[in-house]
Amino acid sequence: MMKISMTSYNVDLSDADLRQLSQLGVDCIDFGKGSAFKGVKEQGYPDLDELLKLKRRIRSYGMDINRVTLPDLSLKFMHNEPGAEGELENSIRAMKVFGEAGIPIARQRFEGDTFPQLTTQYRSIQRGGAIARGEAVGFNQEEYHPTLELYEAYWNRFCDAYAQLVPVAEDYNVQLGMHPSDAPHPGTLFGGLGYRRIIDAFPSKNVGYIYCVGTRAEEGGSSLVLDEINQYGRKGRIFLVHFRNVRGSLPTTKAFEEALLDDGDLNMFKILLELHKVGYDGCLNPDHVPILEGVQIEHNPSWPNTCIQWNYNNIGYVYSIGYIKALLAALVEFSGK
Repeated sequence: MMKISMTSYNVDLSDADLRQLSQLGVDCIDFGKGSAFKGVKEQGYPDLDELLKLKRRIRSYGMDINRVTLPDLSLKFMHNEPGAEGELENSIRAMKVFGEAGIPIARQRFEGDTFPQLTTQYRSIQRGGAIARGEAVGFNQEEYHPTLELYEAYWNRFCDAYAQLVPVAEDYNVQLGMHPSDAPHPGTLFGGLGYRRIIDAFPSKNVGYIYCVGTRAEEGGSSLVLDEINQYGRKGRIFLVHFRNVRGSLPTTKAFEEALLDDGDLNMFKILLELHKVGYDGCLNPDHVPILEGVQIEHNPSWPNTCIQWNYNNIGYVYSIGYIKALLAALVEFSGK
């Protein structure tokens, strides 16, 4: 049975946060920032004792840790500059710590996998004045298009990192999941067919996807999402699903806007049916959510018009959790199990 997870970039969740998440029926926490774990700033990777303490605290509220993030690999690593290998060593050590703590899924971020200069962000005003993230092609005059040579250089550095991370993931029974490039402009490292190449290059069963429905819909709409779920899901390579809706896509409308689950172009129940068909039984995470009336979020210059992590009394996430729980209940009735 699929479950519900919620993202936090902060490991210091309050008791009120955890009580509220538990009351809403959230099953798991996904931690989206590798530097947030205690020990990373001091030694470069998480402290095992502190991580186990965090895990016990979350479990005391009836939830568990589902996904974590390894320390970031910066442009220093991507350009193979002095000190780059130290970053990768910290990620390897972090993977071992997460494995020892019994964390099932880890993500490695690679700086430079997106080209934000190719679109202009704008504030989309949706029903009732809800604020949502929008991005459009054509307003930005910079429009520097990265070269094939840069893509190949970045791909080789990705392969260098995964060549060392994957054996550790196998040894410690951690699923190494990759999120697609967001926004998925042509030539992005994990957009287009680059996303597909990950499991070609690394056929290990521990290598797969944090599959973001919204991000992939930004690239190709509902048909692409359904095709990819069928392709990756029947191979057992979908480890976590970011379950969100969007309007438009870059190829069709030259723009996209994030939307509430019932207010975008995608039929989210159809997405759920496809996940069920391929046997997916992991977590659904509502991920980015429009900003509804009364919600206060921490300012983030990269994501000024959307909610990217849980905060107390965020009714946008409350709405999404209830919507997903209703879809899961309908799925039980529809499928008979």
